[in-house]
Amino acid sequence: MELVVYLAGEIHSNWREEIKEKSKGLPLKFVGPMLDHDRSDHIGEEIIGKQLSSIHKDEAASAINNLRTELLLGKADVVIALFGSKYKQWNTAMDASKALTLQKPLILVRPEDLHHPLKELSNKANVTVENVDQAIQVLKYIFE
Repeated sequence: MELVVYLAGEIHSNWREEIKEKSKGLPLKFVGPMLDHDRSDHIGEEIIGKQLSSIHKDEAASAINNLRTELLLGKADVVIALFGSKYKQWNTAMDASKALTLQKPLILVRPEDLHHPLKELSNKANVTVENVDQAIQVLKYIFE
């Protein structure tokens, strides 16, 4: 049995590669948001053409990115949503809440110092851990 794992979270560090490397040998397929920030920001104009303003540009890109996210989340068997302390995590929160709406199992990764602001989301997640290694241990346990 292969599981599709959606990796939701910030795109500015290598945490996804760390998960992929440390979970080698497990029957997992990884999907997630567009990791090329410029491509994500410009996809609307690339597809439908130049927009009237930066707001319209953002709206066009957002529609396409939201479609991509919804399709990939819909195909996922489990979602790992990583919240870090360094970046604002609006997209992570949106993806985690979408996973819950779609009734996808959710592993929430958040450091202890984010316990308070994420307490409600953590309470809804299937599992909350503090680091990537713990999330990988959860995945490994599924296959025991």
